[in-house]
Amino acid sequence: MNKLKRTECGWAGHFCCASRCLFRRNTLLEYDKIKIVVSSVGLMSMGKFVMDDYETIGLDRYYETMAFHSKEDDDKYHDADVHRRISFDSPWAIDKFNTEDKANDMHETVVSEISRKLRKRKTFEL
Repeated sequence: MNKLKRTECGWAGHFCCASRCLFRRNTLLEYDKIKIVVSSVGLMSMGKFVMDDYETIGLDRYYETMAFHSKEDDDKYHDADVHRRISFDSPWAIDKFNTEDKANDMHETVVSEISRKLRKRKTFEL
C-alpha cells in the first residue's frame, strides 16, 4: 500500500507578486512518483504598509488557490511547474480581504480533494 506524503513548505508556490502577499501557503503532496504542489496566496500589500490597503491578485479576488505538478528536474524542493496546472472541483478564490481563516480552509479543502484523488490513482495528466 502506498502512503501519501504531505510537506508544508515555507515559501509561496506560485504568483509573480507573491513576495508582496501577506498570506502564503505551499503544500507538496507526493504519492508514488506523482508530486503536486497546492499553493495559496493573498492579501497583497500595495507596498504602503497601511492596514486595509490591499490589492486584488486577479480579477475580483484577494486570495486564490492553485495546484500544479512539480518541476520534473527539481530533485530537491519539488517546486511548482506553473506551466503544468492541475484542475480541481473545490472553490479556489475569495473576493473579500482579511479572511485568512477562509483562505486556510480553502487551501485545506483543495489539499484534501487532491489527496483523495491521488489515493484513487488519479494521475492528473495534462
